[in-house]
Amino acid sequence: MTTDNRIDLGLKDAGAGCACCAPSTAASAETKPMDGAVTSEVFVSGMTCSHCVSSVTEELTAIEGVDDVSVKLNADGASRVEIRSSTPIADAEIQSAVEEAGYTLARVSS
Repeated sequence: MTTDNRIDLGLKDAGAGCACCAPSTAASAETKPMDGAVTSEVFVSGMTCSHCVSSVTEELTAIEGVDDVSVKLNADGASRVEIRSSTPIADAEIQSAVEEAGYTLARVSS
């Protein structure tokens, strides 16, 4: 079999990088706030890939009342994390969840 006879199955995006570092469209998609929802924005240092995004998202969504988490990854600095919840979430809870995921909370703005 020569390389000329290969069939492209479309399984790999040559420009996406590895599966760990490929951009996560679900985590970075912009969404409209839900009616009656409380939105908090935090900045998290140390996140560099989609696995980092998953770890932080998992810990934050485990907080009671959190409905959705959206991350705008900035591998060279602090990543913006938007947390939508049905009630206000204490800054200490957010910080604890981020640290549990292994990252540092850079700043909180509600």
